[in-house]
Amino acid sequence: MNEYLEFAKDLAKEAGSIMYENFLTNPAKEWKEDRTPLTFTDTQINRLVIERISASFPDHSVLGEEESHNLGGEMTWVCDPVDGTMAFSHGLPISTFSLALTRAGKPIVGVVYDPYIKRLFWASKGEGAFLNGDQIHVSQSESLENTLIDLEAIGESGQPVIKLKPDFLPALTALGANSTRLWSVILPSVLVASGQFSATLFVHTKPEDGASIKIIVEEAGGKVTDLFGREQRYDQPTNGFLASNGKIHQQLLNLIAEYTVDK
Repeated sequence: MNEYLEFAKDLAKEAGSIMYENFLTNPAKEWKEDRTPLTFTDTQINRLVIERISASFPDHSVLGEEESHNLGGEMTWVCDPVDGTMAFSHGLPISTFSLALTRAGKPIVGVVYDPYIKRLFWASKGEGAFLNGDQIHVSQSESLENTLIDLEAIGESGQPVIKLKPDFLPALTALGANSTRLWSVILPSVLVASGQFSATLFVHTKPEDGASIKIIVEEAGGKVTDLFGREQRYDQPTNGFLASNGKIHQQLLNLIAEYTVDK
């Protein structure tokens, strides 16, 4: 396990250096069909990940947001080369690199790197979660009052697993929660692991957004499920995810169910 973790940490720093340097040059972008931007940095880092993994672990698969390789293996690396491309391409330094190794769909190693202030989050199965070498833990909030929750669920782009009724946010606010939408679900999700946020809600099917979060948040003492409270694989399309400190998880699942638009 240590071999995989150290490999992932080194690769995250290499990818982060590319992200940081390219960020300073005001990267050009194009728009994908789901109304999200794509920059050269996304494809450059995705290609780097495939090259490094193919050289070190030739039997492993790579599932990347922009490009995949050798799919179908039991051991699959799941990569989001630049999570928060919208922010990245508009001059906001809140994007991250994310990489997880899954075995039969279950994450066993996860790393997330914020290259702007050099925050490296990581976890491996059964070993705890860490930020730059210091062990981290989720918050101890037992109610929604005075919590901070990121709501990537509110967006209408792409094809969400569920749609929430307009009064979901007022209902959440009435329970005392504060909400954000940062254009980057992975950064607030690792901040769930370190206790600054209490939950994140993501309604899309992209496994690369949830694979590293699953292991980092749970190794920090939290809980990550799909939007219906179930376990799921992270080497294939997902049913979104809810990441929380665990103590408010069921409250949020109940609220999501109550305010989901009937299809």
